[in-house]
Amino acid sequence: NCVFRSANKMNFITRLSALCLRKSKMQQRHQSSRRPAVPLGSRILTDPSKVFEHNMWDHMQWSQEEEENAKEKAAENSLVKVQWEDQEILREKRREELKTEERSSQHTKMNSTNSFSHKNEMFEEREKYWKKNYGGGSTSVQGYVYNKTQAKSLTDNPQGKNCGEDLGRLESFPGSDATYRILEVGCGAGNSVFPILKVLCNTPGTFLYCCDFASGAVELVKSHSSYNSAWCSAFVHDVCDDALPYPFPDEILDVILLVFVLSTIHPDRMQGVVNRLAKLLKPGGMLLFRDYGRYDTAQLRFKKGHCLSENFYVRGDGTRVYFFTKDEVWNMFNLAGLTEVQNLVDRRLQVNRKKKVKMQRVWIQSKFQKPLLLSLNNPEETIERAPL
Repeated sequence: NCVFRSANKMNFITRLSALCLRKSKMQQRHQSSRRPAVPLGSRILTDPSKVFEHNMWDHMQWSQEEEENAKEKAAENSLVKVQWEDQEILREKRREELKTEERSSQHTKMNSTNSFSHKNEMFEEREKYWKKNYGGGSTSVQGYVYNKTQAKSLTDNPQGKNCGEDLGRLESFPGSDATYRILEVGCGAGNSVFPILKVLCNTPGTFLYCCDFASGAVELVKSHSSYNSAWCSAFVHDVCDDALPYPFPDEILDVILLVFVLSTIHPDRMQGVVNRLAKLLKPGGMLLFRDYGRYDTAQLRFKKGHCLSENFYVRGDGTRVYFFTKDEVWNMFNLAGLTEVQNLVDRRLQVNRKKKVKMQRVWIQSKFQKPLLLSLNNPEETIERAPL
């Protein structure tokens, strides 16, 4: 039960966010007199005639005319919506494709899949016990709560009295001995996983969880030569399924990476996903977010008939994509009880020097933190404790 407030921790988060947000190396547009509070790059286009000298430019500002043109294009390609019955057909078609991919993966890696399924069954049983006894998985520390409006002693709660004793008797889980834990949601084939593991393998006490909806992607991660269960656990998970437990208890994560994942989820289900992820963070834990921004080139390129709902589209391969504003992102994470550390629009100009094509890219890059616990004995004192 140690204290985790240190400069090293924040430095680690900074390094980790920089490492993982390099996942998308696409960039921006012309001349800017203002820059984001946190620099994202240093290649600034000051002479438009030299635009094709590099592949990308940072910290771009749009003129009012450019903003209006982007809005008009988005409005135009949204005029024709995909009919509801057609959306259902697309969903079923994509589901069948995923099933086919999963069957192929199971055929090639049957033993590994069976082992993983067995572990999931164990985790489900443990999670049922957890929810039954601790009301949804909270590892609240006796005598501490999240804020002053919720300040109420847990010692009056029969479940809270012996919480520490009962937690100690629970079955261990992957990474249970770690003191610093990270989760990457939507890990794919591991493009971010393995660079992170290179850092973690030299950092004692750290552990990485990574999950993806596609079992084939998870199997690729687990079969990689750098994968080691001593400091990593890859598992199949559907973040939209609220009833599906994670293979670890709530409030144990220091960092969650949510990079180009939320945009693939239906807007009606996004808040639920964010709420669930927020529960996984320990007090003081950080969620790192990066995703598509409103009027990105990818949005403006959609043709009529691909729009599902406002700013939400379906690609040719059946995958979905939503384009966020900074305010939407802030509102979602704020409703989940997280506080803003960084929330900015990352505008860049990406160019194809061979074809002489310019593409205005827009992303939202954010960091949101779970508030630290407050001591009931001293309400002005904020503390951060490791979960039991």
